[in-house]
Amino acid sequence: MYKHLLLCKLCLFCSFLGCSSESEHFISDGDYRREVEGALDAKKPLFADSALFSVFERKDISAAEREALEFLYAYMPIGDVADYDGEFYLENVRASFEARREMPWGKVVPEDIFRHFVLPVRVNNENLDSSRIVFYRELRDRVMDLPLYDAVLEVNHWCHEKVVYTPSDSRTSAPLASVRSAYGRCGEESTFTVAALRAVGIPARQVYVPRWAHTDDNHAWVEAWVDGKWLFMGACEPEPTLNLGWFNGPAYRSMLMHTKVFGSYYGPEDVMERTECYTEINVIDNYASTAKTTVTVRDADGSAVEGALVEFKIYNYAEFYTVARKTTDAEGRCSLTAGKGDMLVWATKDGRFGYGKASFGTADSIDIVLDKTPGDTASVELDIVPPPEGSIPAPVTPEQQKANQARLQREDSIREAYTATFYTDEAVKNSMKSLYKDVDVAGFLVRSRGNHHNIEKFLLETPDDRKTKAVSLLTAISRKDLRDTPAETLEDHLNNTPDIAPDLLDNSLYYSDLYNRYLLNPRVANELLTPYKSFFAKHIDKSLAEAARANPGALVEWVKTNIKSCDELNPQSIPVMPEGVWKARIADAHSRDIFFVSVARSLGIPARIEAVTKKVQFYDKGWVDVDFEASTVRANSAKGFVQASYKPVKTADNPLYYSHFTIAKILPDATLQTLNFESQSQVDMGGGNTWKALFSKPLSLDEGNYLLVTGTRMASGKVLARLNFFSVRPNALTTTELVMREDSRDLQVIGSIEAEKPALIRETESTPVTILDVTGRGYFIIGILGLKQEPTNHTLRDIALFKSDFEKWGRSIILLFEDDASLRSFNKNEFGALPSTCVYGVDFNGEIVKMIASTMNLDDAKTLPVFIVADTFGRVIFFSQGYTIGLGEQLLKTVKSL
Repeated sequence: MYKHLLLCKLCLFCSFLGCSSESEHFISDGDYRREVEGALDAKKPLFADSALFSVFERKDISAAEREALEFLYAYMPIGDVADYDGEFYLENVRASFEARREMPWGKVVPEDIFRHFVLPVRVNNENLDSSRIVFYRELRDRVMDLPLYDAVLEVNHWCHEKVVYTPSDSRTSAPLASVRSAYGRCGEESTFTVAALRAVGIPARQVYVPRWAHTDDNHAWVEAWVDGKWLFMGACEPEPTLNLGWFNGPAYRSMLMHTKVFGSYYGPEDVMERTECYTEINVIDNYASTAKTTVTVRDADGSAVEGALVEFKIYNYAEFYTVARKTTDAEGRCSLTAGKGDMLVWATKDGRFGYGKASFGTADSIDIVLDKTPGDTASVELDIVPPPEGSIPAPVTPEQQKANQARLQREDSIREAYTATFYTDEAVKNSMKSLYKDVDVAGFLVRSRGNHHNIEKFLLETPDDRKTKAVSLLTAISRKDLRDTPAETLEDHLNNTPDIAPDLLDNSLYYSDLYNRYLLNPRVANELLTPYKSFFAKHIDKSLAEAARANPGALVEWVKTNIKSCDELNPQSIPVMPEGVWKARIADAHSRDIFFVSVARSLGIPARIEAVTKKVQFYDKGWVDVDFEASTVRANSAKGFVQASYKPVKTADNPLYYSHFTIAKILPDATLQTLNFESQSQVDMGGGNTWKALFSKPLSLDEGNYLLVTGTRMASGKVLARLNFFSVRPNALTTTELVMREDSRDLQVIGSIEAEKPALIRETESTPVTILDVTGRGYFIIGILGLKQEPTNHTLRDIALFKSDFEKWGRSIILLFEDDASLRSFNKNEFGALPSTCVYGVDFNGEIVKMIASTMNLDDAKTLPVFIVADTFGRVIFFSQGYTIGLGEQLLKTVKSL
């Protein structure tokens, strides 16, 4: 008895001092704990600055806190070690432990679920911040007394109060930045929502469809752990229940869904890939009917090939995009479980490749022969069929929907009250007209949204002699940069950007363009903007700076010698801040490239990552390629030319890059790199991204081997694809052919509708009229819209893109809402200029939806938007429901085919 009491007192004493006992372990599994310790011990010596791990020297952290920190540091990517200090992670560990103690569900969340889905700060590839602490303060009392299921729904309602969907660039904003701007694309909304759920101790993860199979684009949403099950929801898009979202239908047609789980994870899900930072799992079985296909890779002699890279590719945005990578075993085999549709399988090893179509659910195996080498020419046609239509069942009563819709409108008003505090054009003109008389700076402040105080501070504090330069700086950065860049960062680049080194110039006419875009501009790729120019001015040795300004090759050599390349410790290529690379002296290739460009610009050397090919370049009387793997610095590729002929088809008189065609370079290892002919490259080349602008005349390309992919997306989602291999030789012209395949059989009568039945009420009218009354005889488009729903918003923006084409067609586009309240709340100006042929109204008693549901045999007519193309004899030839990126173009293709 005495020994027992003594032991208890000792345990209490040790607990008070932060001593360790077995019961205090954050990781109770000894084997897993040793795995974590081994991973951390292997990582630490790779970083040049040991102070990056100094948090472990603190004496006031408990054993559980130490193990939690060890878990985070063992698996976090390079930038998370180099860019954020240990105090940041300790603060987050303690906040997660507090949520577990205080929230009622903290007691029932299993240790491994908490470790992988609550503790981690990182959700995907976002910039990190202290949102966990902020969100916990806001949400704690709001959800404390709710059952876990209802708490998940409530957090999503709170998220909807804060952020609404808006498309943007690929850089993922931090959660607090999304709240500040009230904007987020789906990847940002889901990152924000996962962060909010984790803040109150609810296990959550982001689910990501890398590419849809039936339409272009991708999507991300959220799964939350509720009483032992993972349930899904649309981020910032609350529904009355879980397992319900506008994407229930598209998800059913998906082929693959990823979740990146922080750390080494041993859950029940199918593992796609294990990396040094995360375990990628495949959760497609939760959403769709699936099948497994085994790939066997053989050489030209028929022998099995071990260690071949096998890429599974989905057709999307006119390229075959890699959604999964596998490596063959000793028998030359690997396998994948996916939705029941088609993928292109591309296998490579030792510079040889082979490919073929895998039809999941139709054939359970496919053989690929590595009998091709870069430089082989061929043309191949493939019909790519997506999984069949369907939807995940989600029973919801009309009463639930009505109550939820009313709540969404209240939440919209909360968010809109906040955004009403943002700058308007008129407010800017009144505040800035005396300071910027000859320059319109209104656009910068309006686009900065909730970050307007930073942009305003920057503009107000800029001296008169630098105002022109300040405007050039704001013009160079992106819209998203305006929304989340501090004034101090902008001031750093305004005040610390040197002149261009004079020895590098060959023509002063280009000085302004070179200076503003490739020296003053802090933006290099998809990194968070930081005040790196003053940092490098302070830390770079004077002799290195002088040598690099005289000969930029000296900087290339310094990077090759001093920055260790390690893609394995940053498998997502999440950009490491330039200052972080300097401190750690280790980086993945992408972050190393950003670092080089940032340092070069800090020294007065124009530099860039070229938009089309992603090559690193510096300017020395012309652009010079940088190859950090080459033995020589000046590694410019020889150039040749390609020109593609094209015979127009009715649906595409001038094909568009990333809609109808793409070109990929076949790299020496026989993998593919799609060229990025859009945005900045159009400016550089003086044209657009159409066939006429790019390839109707000779286009300069690096010598090498290429693949031209074209695809015609049919109304069913099927793609008529064509692969055309060609080569470009130095100083020679290669001619090839761009072919858009057609199939008139895909456009056929698929249903009927009564065009002469009173079924709609036009805007400003009260009496039901017929479709024929509105359109007259001929074809027409009808859309049933969902107010403030992401799929509807996407579609209206798509239609606005083709305003002139639809007006040229001249027929009516009838856009209807379910009720008059929705019609009155609709603001058509939010979506750009819609065609003047649009007619707005209400679906009278749901008559049109009923007709469409009947003729198309819809199980769920509530998923919006619904679009048809029909004629006034009632023949329906096109149908679409729910989320379909590029629907405007599909509608246009259909009507042009008539």
